[in-house]
Amino acid sequence: MRPKRSRDPVQAAHQVYLEIIGEAPRQVPSEPDPSPAAVAKRKGAAQGGEKRATALTPERRQEIAVNAAKVRWKKD
Repeated sequence: MRPKRSRDPVQAAHQVYLEIIGEAPRQVPSEPDPSPAAVAKRKGAAQGGEKRATALTPERRQEIAVNAAKVRWKKD
């Protein structure tokens, strides 16, 4: 995970600058949640995507992609 920074770009840039020149401690990313529930959730999500990808036919995947492109590029 990435370290949390300010949403203000000027403050975030200033924090990075201070870290680079050594005037502020580096913000190290936090470790992912080690709880068994969190691990199972991540593992299940990865397995679900793989199973869905193998279950879809190439025609159905193309259908989904075409529909997604239409929605993405639809003009108001």
